[in-house]
Amino acid sequence: MDRNELIEKVNTVLAEEFEVEVSEISDEKNIKTTLNLDSLSLVDLVALIEEEFSVKIKGTEMTSIQSFGDLYDFLAERVK
Repeated sequence: MDRNELIEKVNTVLAEEFEVEVSEISDEKNIKTTLNLDSLSLVDLVALIEEEFSVKIKGTEMTSIQSFGDLYDFLAERVK
């Protein structure tokens, strides 16, 4: 999966799960604000990403993932 396919899949999955328009998701936007996440829904986000992309996200890693661009970079390094 190349980076563009990865971004498209991430955006589609998150838009569907958190009921936002795909057009609202972009590299520089903050994940928590855009998806209107509280602490419980943040746990749901991590579980969803881990399941969809077969990766493991540590708590310390999640704190460094603030924007969608950060998430894309994180996944691009780990998804085969």
